[in-house]
Amino acid sequence: MERIDLRSDTVTIPSKAMLEAMINAQVGDDVFGDDPTVIRLQKKVADKFGKEAGLFVPSGTMSNQIAIKTHTTPGQEVICDIGAHIYNFEGGGPSVLSGVQIRPVITKDGIMDPVSVEENLRFEGNVHHAPTALIEVENTHNRGGGTVIPIENIQDIRTIAEKYGIPMHLDGARIWNAHTATGIPLHEYASFFESVSVCFSKGLGAPVGSMLLGTEKFIEKAKRWRKVFGGGMRQSGYLAAAAEYAFENNIERLKEDHKRAAYFTRELNKIPGLSIPVPPVQTNIVMIDVEKIPAGELQHKLHEHGLDILAISSKRLRAVFHLHINDDMTEKAVKICSEVLS
Repeated sequence: MERIDLRSDTVTIPSKAMLEAMINAQVGDDVFGDDPTVIRLQKKVADKFGKEAGLFVPSGTMSNQIAIKTHTTPGQEVICDIGAHIYNFEGGGPSVLSGVQIRPVITKDGIMDPVSVEENLRFEGNVHHAPTALIEVENTHNRGGGTVIPIENIQDIRTIAEKYGIPMHLDGARIWNAHTATGIPLHEYASFFESVSVCFSKGLGAPVGSMLLGTEKFIEKAKRWRKVFGGGMRQSGYLAAAAEYAFENNIERLKEDHKRAAYFTRELNKIPGLSIPVPPVQTNIVMIDVEKIPAGELQHKLHEHGLDILAISSKRLRAVFHLHINDDMTEKAVKICSEVLS
């Protein structure tokens, strides 16, 4: 049985061309700073985002956590939306690794109201409060169903951040999807943030790897925390070569994932017992609300028919489109959903 895996865009396997790039990579020792492939990738990505420097790391979680550690000191606070990855899916990293607490802002689809952001800021003058040291935005937004955070919203939050001298961090694990959906250049998105995290293994098809971007001074400081967190890799040029191939070849094709996700959404909305809570779907993530049976039970039934979709709550499934899913598989996924729920 051919399996259709829509659990995540992280399930992809390197293509033959990507594997050849990895095999042929020139490598050194990245902890010593002399791996030529890593050096080239860091410069290439930093230039694309309009930043001075980049730091190649194993995962998006590590990239975000290094950023938080570099921006803050223990006893401070980070503002983000209540559905943010750094708050929900990084194992309590801010408290464990940086000694800071998260102050979540209630949002719809991950889009923070600038007024709420300003109302939630806290300052050094009040001894009862943990002062705000960082504002974080996630774009696209995972729990928000792949929502693209509007550039106007980011601009408004940036105005508040500048008013109070607070830096901003972008969790741009899927910023590639926002870029291809809107046409807004990557450097324009990045211009509102002191630091940016991007991921090569979500959507772009690399097996491993993320990057933290910022000023040269910021990245030099971040290098120490990468080492402390266990992220110092040696001949990591083999992994950087995969990330470089993904960066150069797999960004524009994300539009295909968006198109299939939109079609999948339209067809699923025709099936009794299913509904899409975040219409219209903007990128490659589809949230599916289930009425008839628990989401976990439906996940199991779909799996038995060759379709893997992830239950993320008792009433909601998440499907994520990626480079291994073609039109025929999308049609088959719709058919399986219809048959299982009939």
